[in-house]
Amino acid sequence: MEAAAEKKAEHLLGIDLRGIASFTDGFVIATGAQRRQTQAICDAVIERLKAAGEHVGHLEGYDRGEWILLDLSDVVVHVFTPETREFYALERLWGDAPRVDGDGRDIPSELPRPARRRPRAAATPGRARPAGRSRAASRKG
Repeated sequence: MEAAAEKKAEHLLGIDLRGIASFTDGFVIATGAQRRQTQAICDAVIERLKAAGEHVGHLEGYDRGEWILLDLSDVVVHVFTPETREFYALERLWGDAPRVDGDGRDIPSELPRPARRRPRAAATPGRARPAGRSRAASRKG
C-alpha cells in the first residue's frame, strides 16, 4: 500500500479475506484520478515487489487503465479510476470483511454508502402511458 500511496493513490483500502474467500487472503484497493495515474500506481507496486524479490503475478487491464488487477496470489491489487471503482463497488461486495485504511488503521466493515444520483425523469412527451390508455385519457389523469 505504501508504493501506491507514494504515487498519490486515493482511498487506499485493504480488505482481509482470510477465512472468507478461498482464492486470496486479501485485496488492496486504490483509486487513481485518471488512466495515466492508475498505470503509474501499478508500475510503482510492481517495482516495489521486484525490488523485494517478490514474484509479480498476473496483470490485467493495464492498457485500458480503468481497472488494473494485479494478482499476487496471496493478495490481489485493484487500481481503479473513480468512476469504475464506484460502479463495481468491491468494498460493498465484501462488506463483512475486516478492513484497513492506507495508514494501517482498522476501519468499520460497514461503510456508509455514497449518495447515488437519481436518474433524470423522462420529459413529459416521452413518458410511457399505462397500456390501453389513450393520450387524451392520460391527460385527464
